[in-house]
Amino acid sequence: MSTVRLTESRVEALGPRRSPYDIRDAELKGFGVRVLPSGARRFFIHSQHEGRRIWKTVGDAGCLGLGEARLRAKEFLAAIRRDETPAPPEERLFEVVAEEVFARYGRHWKPGTRKVNRNYLRSTILPWFAGRNISDIDRQDVQRWVASLHATPVAADRSVPILSVIMGQAELYGYRPEGSNPCTGIRRYRRKGRERFLSEPELHRLALVLDSHEARYPRETAFVRLLLLTGCRKNEIRTLQWSDYRERRLFLRDGKTGPRTVWLSSPARHVLDGLPRRGRWVFPSPRIAGPVSSTFLEDFWFRVRQRAGIDDARLHDCRHTYASIAIMAGESVTTTARLLGHNDAQTTLKYAHLSDRSVREASDALADLLGS
Repeated sequence: MSTVRLTESRVEALGPRRSPYDIRDAELKGFGVRVLPSGARRFFIHSQHEGRRIWKTVGDAGCLGLGEARLRAKEFLAAIRRDETPAPPEERLFEVVAEEVFARYGRHWKPGTRKVNRNYLRSTILPWFAGRNISDIDRQDVQRWVASLHATPVAADRSVPILSVIMGQAELYGYRPEGSNPCTGIRRYRRKGRERFLSEPELHRLALVLDSHEARYPRETAFVRLLLLTGCRKNEIRTLQWSDYRERRLFLRDGKTGPRTVWLSSPARHVLDGLPRRGRWVFPSPRIAGPVSSTFLEDFWFRVRQRAGIDDARLHDCRHTYASIAIMAGESVTTTARLLGHNDAQTTLKYAHLSDRSVREASDALADLLGS
């Protein structure tokens, strides 16, 4: 961090680097300019008051002259010394910055994820942080917010990463100091997992029920079998196209974590090869042009699980069964994470708590199912 007497020409000459950097003003202590990798320059103040570090954006150097920025900075610094809180510029309000982040960063999210994230922003995050200066929000604020959500731990755990993205992007945009993300290290709620895997008797019963439904519902039974045999998410199989299946693999073009390749066992290929190839989709809708709806498949699963005596099992538990067997049968966490399409191997560790005996039983049953 350099300290020089800032002039208009010096500010104009500041060029971008790979990381943001600050230049302090030698004339006004606590005043400076931050240069972003994009080339944008933001005037700021940085001060200590009663043990608190205060960092505020004064304005955009592209729109605000140096002289006016110094005057604003003096007012802000004087207000801090008087223990007053200067009103933030409107564009630095949390809700305004959050909208900017959703507009600029939101393109990295899938449409469904963006919709869910916006719902959490509206229902859980904005009621607490709206009206605040983005640079004033600190770790204690976030901790108090998380504590206030103790009655809805799922909402809390899903909202913290969204707030973290907003804060991280605010740093890149020059609205907060670098490395100041108040969400870093915030502990999540410990919730009882919903993971469930099918035991040996359950797998046998399910296999018998699928066998009895195969003649009348060939595609639906194939769908369930592929979930068990690949560990894929239901939408990855539901939206499968015939062009995605080649060279003994599935080339998923739009999985939850992006494109990925799924290697298929012989039984999985046998299931796919037994389906008629009519049109683009492996599981076409019987009513419209496109893949079969989730509701249609859930209705089939509801009937099947009742017949099999596994009323509490979800379609997603086929994936849990596959993952639990893989990791406890000796596959590494890293390998299992790749099999499942997890970006973070930590996500896969939740399967490792199952008992050896239970997994052995499930593995034997799944082997019978694969060989049927």
